[in-house]
Amino acid sequence: MRSSWLPRALSSRHSSSPLSRWLTLAMTLAAVSASAVGSQPPRERGGPPGSAPVATATGSGRAPAIRRDSVKEEPPVVTSHSITVNGQVLRYKATVGMMPIRDPRSEETEGHIFYVYYEKEGRSEPAARPLTFVFNGGPGSATVWLHMGAYGPRTVKLLPNGDSPPPPYSVQDNQNTLLDQTDLVFLDPVGTGFSRATTTENGPKFWGLDEDARSVTEFIRLFLSRNERWGSPLFLSGESYGTTRAAHLAGMLTDNGIPLSGISFISMVWNFGAQTPAPGNDIGYVNYLPSYATTAWYHRKLPADLQAKTVDEVASEAELFALGEYSTALNMGSRLTPAEYQSIVGKLARYTGLPTRVIEDNDLRLSLGAFSQALLHDERKMTGRLDSRFATYSENPGSDRTAFDISNSSIRNTFTPVLNDYIRRELNYSSDRLYYILGGGIGQWRYPQRTGYANVTASLEHGLNANPYIRVFLAEGYYDMATPFGAAQYTIDHLNVAPATRAGFVIKRYPAGHMIYIDSEQMTRMREDLRAFYVDALNAPALPLTGR
Repeated sequence: MRSSWLPRALSSRHSSSPLSRWLTLAMTLAAVSASAVGSQPPRERGGPPGSAPVATATGSGRAPAIRRDSVKEEPPVVTSHSITVNGQVLRYKATVGMMPIRDPRSEETEGHIFYVYYEKEGRSEPAARPLTFVFNGGPGSATVWLHMGAYGPRTVKLLPNGDSPPPPYSVQDNQNTLLDQTDLVFLDPVGTGFSRATTTENGPKFWGLDEDARSVTEFIRLFLSRNERWGSPLFLSGESYGTTRAAHLAGMLTDNGIPLSGISFISMVWNFGAQTPAPGNDIGYVNYLPSYATTAWYHRKLPADLQAKTVDEVASEAELFALGEYSTALNMGSRLTPAEYQSIVGKLARYTGLPTRVIEDNDLRLSLGAFSQALLHDERKMTGRLDSRFATYSENPGSDRTAFDISNSSIRNTFTPVLNDYIRRELNYSSDRLYYILGGGIGQWRYPQRTGYANVTASLEHGLNANPYIRVFLAEGYYDMATPFGAAQYTIDHLNVAPATRAGFVIKRYPAGHMIYIDSEQMTRMREDLRAFYVDALNAPALPLTGR
């Protein structure tokens, strides 16, 4: 989930309560992070799972050559199951298969998307039940994290504190599954999981911001037709780069006559420029500051008066300073007087817990690496990126870059065998092909912008304005340095939508990292928030769209 994949500049390359060792790695999935997705600036070493450089057409790490996809369309595999959720038996049907994705003009099959579809049994009106399409991000990450870490009926069994037990690993009933409220479709975009392009030449037709969204749109259209679900209230749920995909789909699905009832965004990134601290892009420094403040609060590095506040209070106060005095100071540049400059230095020290020398050396602009190395410098420790509550020994405390992300530990060894065993033994689906969980199956990711940063807000705005019934839920972590909550709020505040639409957004912040659901307590909180969100979305009142 969660990932360290957030793209920075389009011209760059991929990059990416202590919870569990696997929190961070899984975070990668979803997580798009400040140095991950697509062609963003070079990522810091040691990015989370899935934050490995995206494969290119040539050179090391390139996508495997797919001469010709051996998958031929076969009937999906259907099995029946039951789990016990909060003392109640929930019976459901699981359907596993491959959906052909065809060229709309030639009708030639260009790829296949692997999916797992869960339907609650015993429904009075099956076709009218809510249906949610779920995906993680990367790009290049399968949807195993939201599938078996958050929403599915069965999840990976971990130790009480979230760590991995000794192998072999197993699954357990998910007490926080969404299946009691909505049927679920977990899909793996082409190049992830078992999903493949039919030929090597067809791969690039799926590996890009627009290309990816078009293929998922076609998947959804065909799925609704084949499963007779056109009458269902439709929802999307994405994490990290999956939120980028979901926002883009809001407009694309609307234009294809597929109206949505709601979208849930977990660890959101719609505008990569809003969260990219870089020369000439001061807004990235501004939007990271609140996350620096909450992290310093967690590690008890703030002044006593701030330390006595709650994390919510610290976040709110830091946001006001960041968007006010701090933003103004950066915009003033060399016009700041020496007294004004020192005033800002002092306030930055107050909200970051860093020595004034570090702030002056960085000219008021703190990169994530500089902050992570400096906060616990006296202890020779560096903080994590996907979850900044993590801290470990710093190999090079004099550097302004972290050698690796401590919050990015090995979860691949847990989720890989569990997923492969689960779909074969419980869901009765057999395949000899490699399941690409994090990276390895896609080529160079493309963005349509020639300059600047990837930004899908226009697509989301179009979707929300054309269909004002879409409800929006956003979940952010206070200790997520891959998709900082300040950047998410900044992006929301600058959406060109009706004030009533923005006011209807449900925005929740949790004392968690990038993969909120890895923390069992916060996942329970988020599940209750999502429960209320679905109820509200399904009971949206009629709007006077005609003006009469």
